Amino acid sequence: MPRLNHKKTSPLADRMRPSTLAGFLGQEDIIGTGKILATAINQDQVPSMILWGPPGSGKTTLAFIIAKTTKSDFIQISAVTSGIKDLRQILERAEQNQRLGIKTILFIDEIHRWNKTQQDALLPHVEHGTIILIGATTENPSFEVRSALLSRCRVFVLRQLSDNNLARIIITALNDKTNGLGNLNIKIDKTTITSLAKMSNGDARTALNILEYASSISPKITLKSIKEAFQKSHLFYDKDGEEHYNIISALHKSMRGSDADAALYWLTRMLEAGEDPLYIARRLIRFASEDIGLANSRALEQAVAAYSACHYIGMPECNLNLAQAVVYMAKCKKSNELYTAAEKAKRDVKEHGNLCVPLHLRNAPTKLMQDLNYGQDYKYSPNYDYKEDQQYFPDEIKGTKYLK
Repeated sequence: MPRLNHKKTSPLADRMRPSTLAGFLGQEDIIGTGKILATAINQDQVPSMILWGPPGSGKTTLAFIIAKTTKSDFIQISAVTSGIKDLRQILERAEQNQRLGIKTILFIDEIHRWNKTQQDALLPHVEHGTIILIGATTENPSFEVRSALLSRCRVFVLRQLSDNNLARIIITALNDKTNGLGNLNIKIDKTTITSLAKMSNGDARTALNILEYASSISPKITLKSIKEAFQKSHLFYDKDGEEHYNIISALHKSMRGSDADAALYWLTRMLEAGEDPLYIARRLIRFASEDIGLANSRALEQAVAAYSACHYIGMPECNLNLAQAVVYMAKCKKSNELYTAAEKAKRDVKEHGNLCVPLHLRNAPTKLMQDLNYGQDYKYSPNYDYKEDQQYFPDEIKGTKYLK
């Protein structure tokens, strides 16, 4: 299996992968001088690990650097296209290597896509050292990787690349005459490079793919041609992944903190990335009761109205309906009294179970129920001007107060 492929037919992003730690940009927190991972790679003592980071942050590149640096047998598979059958073949190879005193490193890209059974199949072989596992994932491994497997691996977090790092990567590709575009005499100014870096949103692969595409159209690359190559803004947002929950959390907390401007920003991030407006509207309905509640009962009306508007007219027109509701929620007076009261009631229900309804509160539609005193001594509230002295709780928790 080839470790690195720098053939001219490969995409620019593949050709420009650095082959040493010295050329690997943006992750000094984990591979800087004296860091644990850098030392382990240089000493060929790589532990099983999970590389967690956003797209284009260098997870696969780092695995390839390990492949080039280590003396181990390096095997790469993708969790999307591989399964248990492939793993069995790899383990046979790893066991042969072990008998010969050779270590085997198995790199699984998108490891979060393997199910419980597939991940569990790795466990004994990682634990016994038959293979050294390197898993790459864009998803939070706490949620997507089995805890038993996770406990046997070191987790290294790769950060989103900065605009400066991306600009350096772009310039390197423009100047590299062996693997890059250095022989094409490309004309591009600093402002366009800076814009390309910013538009790539921390993703080196995106930056290089767009650069390669734009250069194939014309050797003179302008900001206009870069924007055309993008076709639409590349916002990192996985509707089924962690970033989805991160951003809806940021929206919720911005509204709770009464920062209407920040709330509007997070709303726009979600809509521009293609989020379902009805999902956002449903979250607003919940927010109206959870964080505003009794402080302003009209908030729930606003949220429900926003949901109806989204249902009737859809995107892109309903963006303003959602913006109106979000700003309204952010500016409202807040109270979580209703939420905390409901949580207290839930705790009592779980703690005390099915407490009996007091007899005087029960209906008595049959003679037997009447004979059993169902409904006896019940005080009809209107007859007492709604000021009757009457117990409404079960005896075991009578007098409980959930609301202030």
